[in-house]
Amino acid sequence: MASAKAKDGYDASSITVLEGLEAVRVRPGMYIGSVSTRGLNHLIYEIVDNSVDEHLAGYCDRITVTLEKDGSATVSDNGRGIPVGMHEKGISAERLVFTTLHAGGKFDNSAYKTSGGLHGVGSSVVNALSERLTVTVKTGGQIYRDTYERGIPTTELVGGLLPPLGKTRETGTCVNFLPDPQIFDKTWFREEDVKSRLHETAYLNPKLTIVFRDLRKEEKEEITFHEPEGIVGFIRGMNGQTETVTDVVYLTGECDGIVVECAFQYINEFHENVLGFCNNIYNSEGGTHLTGFKTQFTTVINSYARQLNILKEKDPNFTGADVRNGMTAVISIKHPDPRFEGQTKTKLDNQDAAKAVAKVIGDEVVRYFDRNLETLKNIIGCAEKAAKIRKSEEKAKTNLLVKQKYSFDSNGKLANCVSREADKCEIFIVEGDSAGGSAKMARDRMYQAILPIRGKILNVEKASIDKILANAEIKTMINAFGCGFSEGYGNDFDIKKLRYDKIIIMADADVDGAHISNLLLTLFYRFMPELIYEGHVYIAMPPLYKAIPSKGKEEYLYDDKALEKYRQTHKGSFTLQRYKGLGEMDAEQLWETTLDPARRRMKLVEIEDARMASDMTALLMGTDVPPRKAFIYEHALDALLDI
Repeated sequence: MASAKAKDGYDASSITVLEGLEAVRVRPGMYIGSVSTRGLNHLIYEIVDNSVDEHLAGYCDRITVTLEKDGSATVSDNGRGIPVGMHEKGISAERLVFTTLHAGGKFDNSAYKTSGGLHGVGSSVVNALSERLTVTVKTGGQIYRDTYERGIPTTELVGGLLPPLGKTRETGTCVNFLPDPQIFDKTWFREEDVKSRLHETAYLNPKLTIVFRDLRKEEKEEITFHEPEGIVGFIRGMNGQTETVTDVVYLTGECDGIVVECAFQYINEFHENVLGFCNNIYNSEGGTHLTGFKTQFTTVINSYARQLNILKEKDPNFTGADVRNGMTAVISIKHPDPRFEGQTKTKLDNQDAAKAVAKVIGDEVVRYFDRNLETLKNIIGCAEKAAKIRKSEEKAKTNLLVKQKYSFDSNGKLANCVSREADKCEIFIVEGDSAGGSAKMARDRMYQAILPIRGKILNVEKASIDKILANAEIKTMINAFGCGFSEGYGNDFDIKKLRYDKIIIMADADVDGAHISNLLLTLFYRFMPELIYEGHVYIAMPPLYKAIPSKGKEEYLYDDKALEKYRQTHKGSFTLQRYKGLGEMDAEQLWETTLDPARRRMKLVEIEDARMASDMTALLMGTDVPPRKAFIYEHALDALLDI
């Protein structure tokens, strides 16, 4: 039996054991989510979270984050400083923290009562994924420094300890790291995302000051984030100049050792924006704390509505979506032992968090409403309006979303694939009949479906729901995907019914193509957001050029940088073919460049910051023109489109 396995190339020697931080470098996505810009920025957040934990413990009131000119990032704080004394393992505690997974002070409740970095892997993961990293510690009146290259120490210990470099009266930790280009697609930190995250952290910690510096540009930038109003200021900041229906309501309390803070306000718009945080970590996928809040708040509002005779005996209760329509809310809890789904902490999993939030909200919101009857009536008025709209739209959906046959469509719309295995199937949304015709000829009919659309679809950010549901192109997409459609007043969307694992937007590489892509992304984000959150939406990257040399192999070039590189490296003459649109490619070229899973290039659409994504969608696609003009003028030079 053993020899048979060996013949197949699978025996004891096939089992690989990754030592130390090797596992992080081999599978970085397991620890930081991805190796895209999102994962890159996450390195900063891991180190910042450690400094915030020092603040929560009462030893740090200032954090500075600097994006350095050389592409590295520096995070410094005035906390106690990472311990540098001898650990029972025989080396400095600091060295252990930066070279060993699951090593840190977060496992000792005497050191940190509540913490965001629960897994003890943040510092070591950042170290493993950095080309170089330097730690400077000020503690016990001395300064210490340790250095690493790709996770491997380069500073020699003396008797297992770091030698002191000098004396100081200050305390704190400073970490400078340069992301490893061998790991990340790009190593340029996206400053807007970093600033947004730091500002959020300042809102959640009203006694903390965070300084952000960007030294990479000619005009150096420095911003200080300090928000003494806490999450009340957070709510005001999110709602900006929007017309409000209520004042900001702030509630807080403690249950079973879990501290709960909640702030909410209603605005005169028909959507909800409820954000959840646990130990200062934003949980983009929500979790039990949000479930506890939503369930309890809905119960309380329905109870009051019946007490006030607004809901009659025969009337059904308001739904949760009705009750939260127009609500902007932040729920922040401090939990001594939180459980998250994944290292990136996108979802909270503690059942006791739901009970604690429900208890605090149930007690405190009733106490508030008993003293503020007008606010209560305004909230119930928002729920009444939402319920009426929901009911009328349910009728509209029934009338407008007539089920279409799920097959090759005789009118030239959906050319479906043969397979019904959703996890293997993909659908290409193609602009124009010409490109659609080529794509239908080029595709793998077993697994690839083609859905041509004619021109630009409706801008859903500006349109009413009845116009959206009446739009032929949108109806065709909804029916093709098979998972329904969701909006602010109800939700018949079911991601489990999605017929395709990949939804791929395939538009021309010009201004019109970019506009079509943006319109489609706006539709998906506003009315089918799970498609994006669960990684089903992609953007195809067809080439701009084809280089045809007098001698040698033809080569596709995907952007102007690739063309410039080809010109510099290619010896001899060549002819350049410019593709102005997908319709100019024949079926074979389209398959080689854009459809073939083995050779194509695609962008996965991700959302790093839900609040920023929502604000940016409203800014770029909404009805308010002056802010959009200002944004375009400010970022005009950043455009990469070939026009």
